[in-house]
Amino acid sequence: ADMATNPPKLRTKITSNERLQNLKNTFETKYGEAPLFYAYAPGRVNLIGEHIDYCGYSVLPMAIEPNILAAVSVNTSGTITLANTNPQYKDYSVSCSEDIAIDRENPKWHYYFLCGVKGIQEKFGIAQLAGMSCVVDGTIPPSSGLSSSSALVCCAGLVTMEANQKSLSKVALAELCAKCERYIGTEGGGMDQSISFLAEKGTAKLIEFQPLRATDVKLPDGAVFVISNCCVEMNKAASSHFNIRVVECRIATKMLAQARGLDPSRLMKLAQVQTELKASLEEMLALVDEVLHPEPYGREEICKALGITSEQFSTELLSANTQHEMHFKLHQRAKHVYGEAARVLRFKSVCDSKPADSVQLLGDLMNQSHASCRDLYECSCAELDQLVDICLKSGAVGSRLTGAGWGGCAVSMVPDEKVESFLQSVREAYYLPDPRRAAMEKQSLFVSRPGGGAAVLLEE
Repeated sequence: ADMATNPPKLRTKITSNERLQNLKNTFETKYGEAPLFYAYAPGRVNLIGEHIDYCGYSVLPMAIEPNILAAVSVNTSGTITLANTNPQYKDYSVSCSEDIAIDRENPKWHYYFLCGVKGIQEKFGIAQLAGMSCVVDGTIPPSSGLSSSSALVCCAGLVTMEANQKSLSKVALAELCAKCERYIGTEGGGMDQSISFLAEKGTAKLIEFQPLRATDVKLPDGAVFVISNCCVEMNKAASSHFNIRVVECRIATKMLAQARGLDPSRLMKLAQVQTELKASLEEMLALVDEVLHPEPYGREEICKALGITSEQFSTELLSANTQHEMHFKLHQRAKHVYGEAARVLRFKSVCDSKPADSVQLLGDLMNQSHASCRDLYECSCAELDQLVDICLKSGAVGSRLTGAGWGGCAVSMVPDEKVESFLQSVREAYYLPDPRRAAMEKQSLFVSRPGGGAAVLLEE
């Protein structure tokens, strides 16, 4: 793909798409005028490479069909008005002339949208944003690990860029949206925003960071990926689990650097230690075993090893919502990251070289990934483990949690000829016995093919 290109502007017949037609009707009823344009940004499923983007390592996601879609009109009212087709998400409006405030203690839907608005405003130094009326319609289940929140930020960034007649490439937009999502307090690594803009129909992508780039990964014929939601919600911004892992990886980085005579104050990500040492991932795994003990580390031990005060520990290593943490499992977290980074590269190389047993090899890598997430990174939960187990018993060659974990979705690789029996079996074993899950089953269990990236739609 040409990553220097801007997100596409597609001309479309609104009447030929029921969802667009409904959104247009809702918009006209609410605002008494027609939308000027529409924009959407897709969710994603990460096939392998969990919790390693913020450590500097490549990941392997694909965009999914569920997306965040917005209808927008531009005006001179001096106000941005947001509404959602889902009545549980309340309307919100904000003045274009005042500083946009985002409350990270209270991650409501409109704050994610405002992250994207603020990102564009700051990037271009726009003193007075264009007034906008928006209606947002999302088909990505929230808190499911399919990146509904990042898709909302990306959609908002694209909408604000278009409404204010600015222009940015896909890569620039992805980087901007990854940065501005931090206003809400999640220290993610940029995978979700990158795939949302850089995805292309029919192919997964290897996403590499610094500099950001995306390479096609052609998935093997003969199998599809099935997403299944365990129906336990995980709100990344509201929970500190996620940011604790970011911190543990940061501390492990500095401990490994210190042990090998590098300057720990310069290094923040596990990938940087590997780069500085010019080591292989296998050598990094051996180094983790040699330098870091499996027992959790306390603050004092870390401060002593790094020669820092407990004040420095709090301000330089911890983040806002991890100040209370006392114990850090550095060995396990670093071991997961280096092992998972190696599995991503193996996954891509199997897809590229197409051996006869591709599907089985990729399934094995997915299974190893889940075990590492469960045992070393401890980001699974009982329901996800049960669901993954059911998926394997139902005919998947590989199944793993995807997204941050602690709830949300599993992704399974299923041979084509087993898809129907797989879906039926998972339905019967996981969803139907529980009335709450049974009610959610339709949007919780689906086959997903790699979709395209974010785009602006203009009515034909």
